[in-house]
Amino acid sequence: MFSIKRTSRVAAGLGLGLTALLALTACNSGSPTAPEGGDDGKDKALWEVAEGVELDSPTFERATEAGKLVIGVKADQPGLGYEDATTGDRSGFDIEIARWIAASLGFEEPDGIEFKTVPSANREQEIINGGVDLYVGTYSMTDARDEVIDFAGPYLITGQGLLVRADDDSIEGPDDLADKVTCSVTGSTPLQRIKEEYKGEVTERQTYSECVEQLLAGQVDAITTDEAILAGYVAQDPDNLKLAGEPFSEERYGVGLADGDTALQEHINTLFTDGGDVWQALFDEYLAPSGVVAEQPAVD
Repeated sequence: MFSIKRTSRVAAGLGLGLTALLALTACNSGSPTAPEGGDDGKDKALWEVAEGVELDSPTFERATEAGKLVIGVKADQPGLGYEDATTGDRSGFDIEIARWIAASLGFEEPDGIEFKTVPSANREQEIINGGVDLYVGTYSMTDARDEVIDFAGPYLITGQGLLVRADDDSIEGPDDLADKVTCSVTGSTPLQRIKEEYKGEVTERQTYSECVEQLLAGQVDAITTDEAILAGYVAQDPDNLKLAGEPFSEERYGVGLADGDTALQEHINTLFTDGGDVWQALFDEYLAPSGVVAEQPAVD
């Protein structure tokens, strides 16, 4: 049974050099492997880039012909999917999950992977239209979405939470939102739940970073989305932000795929099932430091 908890723990990381840990090295293996480590455990790549992959998948065939895998992601979620505005470097749990999947299919940066920032409201259409080959960005697996696309996973389970200013003790859960203004992102599952199940004024933005700016400026009282996302903002600014109350839903993150691409779906699910060591290393590096505690979920 999955549970998500908040702790005061501040992790120091894995004790592994991140550059060495996440370096992708070409090899003759057909799939990524978990690190065995060198003499000091620091010099072995976390996975290897596959060669000679054969997969009866229209998405894989399209990417192979194009010479790159286009992956939809988020860019403003610390610890999950973040793009440095100065360098353009991408980092986070979801970003590394995406790189891991790409490596298992034989694609690696800089030329073999194109990350494309896609807002929540546009995700299904980008997948349907072929604008992205995959989407890996806090993408909740829902029945409505499953009608038009497919999912691999889940690869993480979290729950909807609330982010408030650190000095605000008036909000302890969603029932306290009746006379408050709550911000969330257009097209997100948390926004829809607040609208349908709880009272109060809701304002919509394209990104959560816009919501955070409004919260810090006193223009809204709370932000609601998955707690794994919110915890990253708290880790970034603990003096001014905090989580309020306990999670009040279950959100299962999956990899968005073109409808009917069962070969790619099964490939990714097998990768997740066999790659527990990789999953744990990425979780410990990117999500554990913010106080989130979780176990790798079984795939559907």
